[in-house]
Amino acid sequence: MAEKKLYDAATIGDLAALRQLLQTNQHLLDVVSFPCLKNVLHIAIKQGRESIVEEVLKINPELALELDSKNSSSLHLAAARGNVGIAKRLLAIAPEMCWWRDGQDMNPLHVAAVKGNEAVLEEMLRVDSFPAAARLHRGQTVLHLCVRHRQLGTLKVLVEELGHLVSARDDDGETLLHYAVMDNQLEIVEYLKENGKLEKLTTNSSGKTALDILNGNFRDARTYTKMKTILEKYSNQSIFQNLPRYTEMTMVAAVLIATMAFQAAVSPPGGVWEEDGFDKQKGLNYDAGQAVMHTKHPNTYANFIRANLVSFISSTIAILLLSTAGASDQWIFVTIATYLEWLSMAAIAITYGASLVMTNPDMVTFGFRNVVYITTSIFVPVIIVIFLFGSRRNGGGMGRRLIKKVRPNCDTV
Repeated sequence: MAEKKLYDAATIGDLAALRQLLQTNQHLLDVVSFPCLKNVLHIAIKQGRESIVEEVLKINPELALELDSKNSSSLHLAAARGNVGIAKRLLAIAPEMCWWRDGQDMNPLHVAAVKGNEAVLEEMLRVDSFPAAARLHRGQTVLHLCVRHRQLGTLKVLVEELGHLVSARDDDGETLLHYAVMDNQLEIVEYLKENGKLEKLTTNSSGKTALDILNGNFRDARTYTKMKTILEKYSNQSIFQNLPRYTEMTMVAAVLIATMAFQAAVSPPGGVWEEDGFDKQKGLNYDAGQAVMHTKHPNTYANFIRANLVSFISSTIAILLLSTAGASDQWIFVTIATYLEWLSMAAIAITYGASLVMTNPDMVTFGFRNVVYITTSIFVPVIIVIFLFGSRRNGGGMGRRLIKKVRPNCDTV
């Protein structure tokens, strides 16, 4: 009989009835238990009866440490209910409950996130944020749980505290984007875009990106189009996925071209005059050490020097950008170095053509302009192919991608 009255008092929040029962039997809280919710505190928390919880905790605070039949603590129940006042009282008694796992291997912060109870979640994060970083079944993070259960509100709260987990992958290699796309959650995909913490698309254990999953999981046309636009922007950043290796390769090419340009300057094609003299054919004086071609083909030699100078300077600047501490791992410096490297390659090709004109008698009548024309007609189509290939693979032109990176405020992902 007393057990039934105690249960009813806790359920309806009748504080007077509770006190009367406890005056009759002060040990009633210790001896009475219930089949699923083990003690009267669990019942009061489940029903959101804050006054009953406060009274029970004054009399017997150790009841807060008891687990129910599902291995849930009283803080688990408060997290699920979403009552901040009750959660504060429990945390004051035993803050270590934030770490306790229930029968589903979730701690109270996980439960609050799944249930969408932002206020309780914020309170527990204030006390101890580390339990929120604990991984669950198959390596899922609490952020994965938020996406799975469509809880955008608690996701936002957690991202503020655990931003480093936004790109985390579970044991199947799946990120928040994979989950959001699989469940057709456009709002979460848009939030992840606006948040700006995601850098690129990654593949899961099946080798699929979120964009691959979207293309194979077409549902609503409007949602599909918006998601695809967002995901393609993430995919377009793939050129920088292996930035250190790309930087190293660009550096090697820059050093090689700079060396070639330097060697061509100090040892010009055709050699140098060994002593002072006079060229009767050109009517020019020359000094020892001057390039022979400067006397024999002055116009072509001048163009040769210009092209060689452009090649050397552009390669040298690229080397400077890639070797400066803190710059070689930044996409904008690598981008500039890449463009400079393309310029130096074109210039060194022109230098090579000019060398052929100056040293081969059969090429003299060919002319420097033809060298420039041939170099341009070959080099430009190759660059166009690179752009088109990048567009086809990544869903957008390389040029457009790099422009957007230079001006992130226009359309930041």
